[in-house]
Amino acid sequence: MKQRTLKEPVTLSGVGLHTGSVVNITFKPAPEDHGYKFVRTDLESQPVIHADVNRVVSTDRNTCLQVGDAQVKTVEHALSALRGLGVDNALIEIDGPEVPIMDGSAYPFVEAMVKAGIEEQEVDREYFVVEEPIVYRSEDGSTEIMALPSDGFEITTMIDFNSPVLGQQYASLNNLDDYANEIAPCRTFVFLHELEALIDRDLIKGGDLENAIVIVDRPVKQSTLNGLATKLGKPNIEVAEEGILNTLKLQFKNEPARHKLLDIIGDTSLLGKPIKGRIIATKPGHRANIEFTKLLKKSYLEQRKLRGKPKYDPNEEPVMDNVTIAQWLPHRYPLLLVDKIIELSKEVVVGVKSVTFNEYFFQGHFPGNPVMPGVLIIEALAQTGGILAMHNVGDPGHWDTYFIKIDNVKFKQMVQPGDTLLLKMELMAPIRRGICQMQATAYVGNKIAAEGELTAQIVKRS
Repeated sequence: MKQRTLKEPVTLSGVGLHTGSVVNITFKPAPEDHGYKFVRTDLESQPVIHADVNRVVSTDRNTCLQVGDAQVKTVEHALSALRGLGVDNALIEIDGPEVPIMDGSAYPFVEAMVKAGIEEQEVDREYFVVEEPIVYRSEDGSTEIMALPSDGFEITTMIDFNSPVLGQQYASLNNLDDYANEIAPCRTFVFLHELEALIDRDLIKGGDLENAIVIVDRPVKQSTLNGLATKLGKPNIEVAEEGILNTLKLQFKNEPARHKLLDIIGDTSLLGKPIKGRIIATKPGHRANIEFTKLLKKSYLEQRKLRGKPKYDPNEEPVMDNVTIAQWLPHRYPLLLVDKIIELSKEVVVGVKSVTFNEYFFQGHFPGNPVMPGVLIIEALAQTGGILAMHNVGDPGHWDTYFIKIDNVKFKQMVQPGDTLLLKMELMAPIRRGICQMQATAYVGNKIAAEGELTAQIVKRS
């Protein structure tokens, strides 16, 4: 599937929930691989703030991003709208410190973006594919969010506030095609007894009974409600039968659970890639969502590193066995360090080295703690690269390769008896005048054992 962006810019105006600032926000088309970026147009330097989980500085009743002294608060609903509509790239210009709360949902953003139009781009979309369970649990064990493998994107949330009005609720989304109608209109919610405390903490300055569901689950005097009405500039406030203030009606019986699902979509968009996987969230919140997204990011970065890892099936017939390798290379015991070749083309070669306790070097490196010397891992990679060089020049057995330069070598994982080394060598540039530049990577399991850049000269045997 291709990446997507908006066809036209679209602007909305509103009040920030916590800051009370009147803000204009404009969503603009952006090129491929741009992702989501905020620009504070009201600041002199117009700083760019990437929508990245590592930029989160606060999760107190909202998700806040920061670069330097520049912040953007309450980004979750706007980002949820972008991800829910399958928009991959957008430049978001904002002239204040907080995304406007609008009606407390993502629907105003969705409505505006749909009106502006969404168009397909040229570059394929890159997903984070969940390959194994990823689990976040809060320290007290009350919150758990997990990602499981799935062919598409699915999400289920459960909330439980142990309240006679808002007890256990569930919400699910099995297809993002249903996001606009089933999830986007669901508004944020708050308990009446929390309002005064939030005001005392200098939050919800832009709060209004029209942009949040206010739940009343404790006895409250009408005089208290009248006082609240005065503070919020309302003629009167009453409690409806279902324990919701009479300022609005629920759109769904499980609207609070659906809004939590909306928040998770927005917060996990800070991963920077759409997800292929199933998310199951129990009693989520912004802090938990962000910690969970950090785990996804860590897994994604590891996955990206291993994206080029060769697939090795020992049951498959190798491209070259050790007898054929010995016909191509001059090395012999104890320094022939490639057992077989499982992949070979003009650009790439993959070799296999089975490391056993019988290797001669384990006698002294080190007694009681056998570790394959890093220099021999590089030698094994170099020999594998020699096969690639021979394959390109032809007439194997009549040429040798001499390595003349080794750059940027890093050793990342110990290699010990019982390990199987996958040795991958890739041409970095066409071979010219017998000079062969290769990227070298040695894998053990799902880890990179060593990597570097090797340059060799191909010389005809005398």
